[in-house]
Amino acid sequence: MSLSERIAQFLPEVKGPQQRRLSFKEKLKWTLITLVLFLVLSLIPLYGLGENGLQQFEFLSIILGASFGSIMSLGIGPLVTASIVLQLLKGSQIVKFDVHTHEGRARYQGIQKILGLFFVLFEALIYVFMGGLAPSESLRGTPLYFQFELLLVFQLLLGGILVIFMDEVISKWGFGSGISLFIVAGVAQQIFITAFNPLPSPTNPDIAAGAIPALIQSLAAGDPQTAGLKLAAIISTVVVFLIVVYTQGMKVEIPLSFGRVRGQGIRWPLKFFYTSNIPVILVAALLANIQLWTQLAGWQTPGFVNPPDVLTTSLTTGFSGLLLVLPSILLYLLIMVIGSVIFSVFWMQTANMDPRSQAENMMNSGLQVAGFRRDPRVLEGILKRYIWPLTILGGAAVGLIAALADLTGALSRGTGILLAVMIIYNLYEDIARHHMMDMHPMMRKFME
Repeated sequence: MSLSERIAQFLPEVKGPQQRRLSFKEKLKWTLITLVLFLVLSLIPLYGLGENGLQQFEFLSIILGASFGSIMSLGIGPLVTASIVLQLLKGSQIVKFDVHTHEGRARYQGIQKILGLFFVLFEALIYVFMGGLAPSESLRGTPLYFQFELLLVFQLLLGGILVIFMDEVISKWGFGSGISLFIVAGVAQQIFITAFNPLPSPTNPDIAAGAIPALIQSLAAGDPQTAGLKLAAIISTVVVFLIVVYTQGMKVEIPLSFGRVRGQGIRWPLKFFYTSNIPVILVAALLANIQLWTQLAGWQTPGFVNPPDVLTTSLTTGFSGLLLVLPSILLYLLIMVIGSVIFSVFWMQTANMDPRSQAENMMNSGLQVAGFRRDPRVLEGILKRYIWPLTILGGAAVGLIAALADLTGALSRGTGILLAVMIIYNLYEDIARHHMMDMHPMMRKFME
């Protein structure tokens, strides 16, 4: 037994339910409790905080599910970073896992939790001792300054550990995953504020901060440029929403038959976005961490991390201004597409979504491809023709949509909207598939 496995044995974990299937009410209860707890903790400020140098990174807080300056300042950052590192280690064969066995999956999850705890501590130290979240400058040079730094680290460490356990609660007792739930909460809050906030904008006190009130004010004041910018942001948000909803329904259906029952069969669906929104979450979190850490270290942030707003640039500077930012646009598109493909392949191989695992699931369900003998190797070979192209093309498409949405300046950034819509859509499908019959009649009618 390796050292990591020994450590994982002593780590506390959320015990899963004993019953095989939880009811809709039970899952809804734990999902809402965890979400409310997360939002409440996001409102509790860090005691002893004087300088919040992270509050300028509003977009990063949405992607990381964080509320900078609160106990939830780390958000899901450590969990996502741990997942990225572990997938890179597995993909490069530095660390090997047989995720097709129960022992292999348990080892993978144990090491992932150890890495998560490591990055909680690491990021807490980085945030505090590099000045992102620091005590008051008036205390610098006194013993109290270092004591408050340790207190801030302890609070961030506590919040990061709570996020890990809340993610486990959602995964075992609720709907979806905690990572997805916390991202949706942040994106929904941000969209509502940026769309309807009637308070004056910090950059222009003459108009409202919200896009819709600002659009009305600019039209009334005869300001076509501001009205055009706000209208473009609203339209791009709606367009991203419609594109994601439409593409979510794209899928390939493989006809299967029950080997022991003649004439009976089903169609096994494989979505075009085969690995869902996971690749975009990982790429966006990776870019967010790069921007955050370079800023904390005092370095210049790479240009590809902050994509230009194409619509704003076109309306304000014309075609000549657009040509100047064209290299940044192309580089950002390339990074998002290639990064999404890489993480899509890694996720397919580590999340039991590869052809071999899917073939085993089908065989265990008594299914086989009509016209072929009942052999897992034959089924695996057929599935390879579909799963690998869907993994690569779906990953590239979701990365491209996210990048284009970011470049059009949609409300709350396009990546956030893309993630939120895909998460909600997948959650809806999961609930409709597994809990349609045990929910309240009014809720069932709404879901239909």
